[in-house]
Amino acid sequence: MEKQKFKPYVPADSQLSELTFKAIILGVGMAIVLGAANAYLGMKAGLTVAATFPAAVVAMAALRVMKGNILEENIARTTASVGEALVAGAIFTIPAFVISGVWDHLHYIESTLIMLIGGTLGVLFVTILRRSMVEEADLPFPESVAAAEIVKAGQGGQTGAGAVFASMGLAAIWELFKNSNGIQLIKDYAHDFFQFSQSKIEMLGQKVTYGGGFLFETPAASPALTGVGFIVGLRVAAVLFAGAVMGWIVLVPLGIFANPSLAAHVANGHSWLDVATEVWLKQIRPFAVGTMIVAAFYTLYNLKDSLIAGISKAIRDLQAKKEHKGEVSRLEIDLDFKKVVIAIIGLAIPMFILYEYFAHSYFSAFILTVILIVLGFLFAAVAGYLVGLVGSSNNPISGLTLSSLLIAAVLLVALGVKGTHGVLAVLGVAGVICTSAGIAGDMTQDLKVGHILGGTPWKMELAEIIGVIVAALVLVFPMIAMDQVYHIGSAELPAPQAGLMALMAKGIVGGEMSWPLVLAGMFFALGLIMISSPSPMLIAVGMYLPFHSTAAIFVGGVIRWILDTILKKRNASEEERVKAENKGVLISSGLIAGEALMAVILAFVVLGERLSGVERIFNGQPVSSLKYFAIHGLGVENPSVIVGLLVFIGLIYLLVNVPLKAAKK
Repeated sequence: MEKQKFKPYVPADSQLSELTFKAIILGVGMAIVLGAANAYLGMKAGLTVAATFPAAVVAMAALRVMKGNILEENIARTTASVGEALVAGAIFTIPAFVISGVWDHLHYIESTLIMLIGGTLGVLFVTILRRSMVEEADLPFPESVAAAEIVKAGQGGQTGAGAVFASMGLAAIWELFKNSNGIQLIKDYAHDFFQFSQSKIEMLGQKVTYGGGFLFETPAASPALTGVGFIVGLRVAAVLFAGAVMGWIVLVPLGIFANPSLAAHVANGHSWLDVATEVWLKQIRPFAVGTMIVAAFYTLYNLKDSLIAGISKAIRDLQAKKEHKGEVSRLEIDLDFKKVVIAIIGLAIPMFILYEYFAHSYFSAFILTVILIVLGFLFAAVAGYLVGLVGSSNNPISGLTLSSLLIAAVLLVALGVKGTHGVLAVLGVAGVICTSAGIAGDMTQDLKVGHILGGTPWKMELAEIIGVIVAALVLVFPMIAMDQVYHIGSAELPAPQAGLMALMAKGIVGGEMSWPLVLAGMFFALGLIMISSPSPMLIAVGMYLPFHSTAAIFVGGVIRWILDTILKKRNASEEERVKAENKGVLISSGLIAGEALMAVILAFVVLGERLSGVERIFNGQPVSSLKYFAIHGLGVENPSVIVGLLVFIGLIYLLVNVPLKAAKK
């Protein structure tokens, strides 16, 4: 049966304006805003959310006011999603420089170079692969199709921007009154560790006194984390929360019970909650990292057929790529192939300089540069192929990054580069690979949306390069501010994937691996695999994250389940179900962006006060002027947990009632 010829939404002979100044400026602005929000979300929750949907909605609303057209909206959305994709790769690796201790703070120049080189390589690699991946490959591209349908529907009237902006405003106000650096009237969560009566067990002929207990902790009063849970759904949220239950309610009490000497710390003035937190930080987290290592490779193994197919297509397409000859449709024109190859070779120069700076070895830097170009291209093909199968939100770039990190680490040890310089070089390789794969997956998704809508490939590719350059130059600043105020690696910003990369780099190159705990975690992952447990990686991330964060994500998943159940009982049609889900996803996207952006803004405010010397002092500790106002101006020294928990009532209304009403329209 002959395959039906594809027809884009906008015909090939259309004369609509496309790569315009207003589209690029709008896209770059959204790239910075959404990128900063996703940086906070990723380091706090270990998950990022694709920016394609909110970017499409905002672009439609803004360009409608500026009398723009659908192709300009496509360019703005394409440029905007770069910020999220670039930051998704960056937060998995760049914070590892701080967590590993090789940097005492984030370095702007090195971080920017990693993002700039990796992001640009990702765009160039996908430019070579576009026709194979986007046009010729028979891939479903679920998120691309959904985003294109939202844009098409927006041409007839409602864009959905009202839901995004309203929820953004509500979440931003909530964060202002919840954040410890804002006008804090609301406490994020409450927790305590309840000690049980002592137990005596005979061991090796002696009776030993043990003490155990139980952790109590409420979900974080976080619209953003609840929104994440709504978007990923109950299944994913439940698996993630299962990891938190194993880590905090099983392994932490077990760790305390098995260490009778910890009672001495309580006698010296520490609380049992302090002890529990220390056990989680120093024992459970390395255990979770071991689980992540095996889980990452198991994920790649499960995708082996897709990985091989992606790599094979990449090699075949590179061999078969030909110049455009004669007159061709605008829908077939990419950036000039020769110039793309020259640019890739040109990027090898700053890459070599960066790795020599890290490794202090010319030969090692040369080897790493060659390896990275090859791995970068193959992993870009894999990332693009997987996005075509499962969507950008499920792209396992952390597994690809871990693979490249291990290859680089083994190479450097073999070449004799160890210690701090070896760790720096390994993390540098991982950073470039991760940002390249992140951009490659996102760009493949964007190009597919453009293919459906009738966008011009070379204009979209150029817009992506512009977005990468601007985002790389700007987005390190909010990351630096968040590190200075919230501290990367803390319970506030645990950055789980970066913690994994840091431990692996230090363990292999620096010789500081907590092998007993890591190996125990590896065998735990093996046990999960043997019983066909769903997503061992998610379970490991759940153990690594603070309990209140995963609990809030789980609540979001439950709210999504409530909505789905009501729709099912009402026998909602497919159209009604899609309307309700789209409305819920847009509201959730706004909640995520609003809370995260306010947290970033408050970080800049506090950092500005700190640098200018106007920070206030309360009980001998520096506090922000806004926090000082809450204490002395409003008389609120102890924020309310009860008020914080009330947010879930409002979130149920926003994420259940509002989508149900949208389904009826």
